[in-house]
Amino acid sequence: MPTFPPMLHSLPLHYQGKVRDMYEIDDTRLLMVATDRLSAYDVVLPDAIPGKGEILTQVSRFWFEHLAEVVPSHLTGDAVASVVPDAAEARAVAARALVVRRLQPVPIEAIVRGYLIGSGWREYQRTGSVCGLQLPAGLPQAARLAQPIFTPSTKAAVGDHDVNIDFAQAERLVGPALAAQIREVSLALYSQAAAYAAERGILIADTKFEFGLDAQGRLTLMDELLTPDSSRFWPAADWRTGISPPSFDKQYVRDYLDTLAWDHQPPGPSLPAQVIANTSAKYREVAARLLAA
Repeated sequence: MPTFPPMLHSLPLHYQGKVRDMYEIDDTRLLMVATDRLSAYDVVLPDAIPGKGEILTQVSRFWFEHLAEVVPSHLTGDAVASVVPDAAEARAVAARALVVRRLQPVPIEAIVRGYLIGSGWREYQRTGSVCGLQLPAGLPQAARLAQPIFTPSTKAAVGDHDVNIDFAQAERLVGPALAAQIREVSLALYSQAAAYAAERGILIADTKFEFGLDAQGRLTLMDELLTPDSSRFWPAADWRTGISPPSFDKQYVRDYLDTLAWDHQPPGPSLPAQVIANTSAKYREVAARLLAA
């Protein structure tokens, strides 16, 4: 798997995910480094998106702090330089790394949809429902839903594909009480974030939250939060139904990949230089909008 940037040597590698590398600090903390890798259809592509890891880190840190009253996050607040023994390596990853608490990951992805797009739209076309939730007939692509819906999925390992599940399946995976708490918290997070983004001309069509449990069993946000990797961000001025609206996220890359004869299995195809440049520009623009004072 490409690294983008090179891996650290002064801390032991704990886990390498699709786009993030986790390093051991001590018994309670990890260093999470957001690389410039890009995954699409759950496949890591061979080309980097320059600056992507720094953007994801900046945006995630903002949301973790902005939404802290809804649910705690895994942030410790510790400086990267205080935990990376090699000073040069610490400087190299400072803008793309966070010191986080160790958690027990919850084995589902918590997806909230405010609009009918992506896999939700495809499922609706087949069944009239999304993850077991029946929706009104005749909705067009990109329709705004009357209320945001919670549509969980399995959490795939690297190289595997996430699978949408209904709430009953989520209850079987994590237990009824925890599943209900995750649904409630996810909808609250989405509601507050969508209102904030709307003030800046951005619609959050859908997003994915990941949770873990701390040592006391408390639900805690982890991984990334409301980034262009984990969310669909649409410019409000360009939204209309019946199409897949233009976006500030990796849907642009998916749309390019859909023009190729690729079966969504590894290895992923290389991206043209213009697609890489345009993707980087989209990520930077949405970050600038979201983080504007």
